[in-house]
Amino acid sequence: MKQRLLDYLACPLCEGHIKTAALSRCEGDEIMEGGLACAACDRRFPVSRGIPRFVEGVHIEPDKAATAEKFGWEWQHFNHEDSLYSEQLLGWLAPVTPEFFRGKIVLEGGCGKGRHTQQAAGWGAREIISVDLSDAVEVAFAATRHLENAHVIQADMYHLPVRRVFDYAFSVGVLHHLPDPLGGFVSLAAKVKPGGHISAWVYGAENNDWIVRFVNPLRTKITSRIDPRALLQLSKAPAALVFAASQLIYGPLNKSEKGKQLARHLFYNDYLNAISIFDWREHHAIVFDHLVAPTAFYISRDEFEEWWRGIGATEVTVGWHNKNSWRGFGKVKD
Repeated sequence: MKQRLLDYLACPLCEGHIKTAALSRCEGDEIMEGGLACAACDRRFPVSRGIPRFVEGVHIEPDKAATAEKFGWEWQHFNHEDSLYSEQLLGWLAPVTPEFFRGKIVLEGGCGKGRHTQQAAGWGAREIISVDLSDAVEVAFAATRHLENAHVIQADMYHLPVRRVFDYAFSVGVLHHLPDPLGGFVSLAAKVKPGGHISAWVYGAENNDWIVRFVNPLRTKITSRIDPRALLQLSKAPAALVFAASQLIYGPLNKSEKGKQLARHLFYNDYLNAISIFDWREHHAIVFDHLVAPTAFYISRDEFEEWWRGIGATEVTVGWHNKNSWRGFGKVKD
């Protein structure tokens, strides 16, 4: 934890000022072991292995804790990097561009292994503060510790331990795994200062009936309850089918105009073509990701648009992403 992170922190329970307490090990400007305290309510929060941890004393719903545990294991296993992550992130955040990040104080709701944290830092964010409930923060911290403008915090999305100082906040692929997706969105938006912006990407209800009807029951009743190590092996079979389809059919067909005309009639063409650029390991991670989570919601466009009206956002754009998910961008009311 870099010392200047204190400028942005607030108690997740009373929103009081956070100060250092009982530091036991520092490496230069980095606090590696020690404690933090709220100046208002005197609650204490540990700093362990360089990460400030704000989960003690905060109520975590059982299903959210289980989801965090599963994803924590996933991102510690699938901790590889890919040069295509930048393009992928921009697809989720459109119309946001790399230039939009420059000079901004940015909050990321749910950072996983830190791949988006690295992108935001590299695109010139003044500070990027990334929050995750799971043990994936260990991987994210290791991946971003060398970046002067990157910070990783372990905390709950519903109890964010930061002040309302952010120019931009975003959450990709996280809100739909919360027990209350809208509550997570509102909590994130509440940390953006008036006139700032927020982005969110969520699973869509439209075009995903087959997942809701067939995959979801399998996931909730069976695969999410399997030990992740066993699921890692079992998921290789469906991942191999997805990989073969994207590499041998969808990717090649979409490379020519004639092929695109044929491909547009194929099942799930937009999505399977989009992931065809990735290697086997990423395909395996995608399939595993869909099978491991205890909780997943598929959100309709009408419901998603209501989220933005609910926070009073202006200049809102909501649109398809690969015809199976929704991405939104808007300005927080002044």
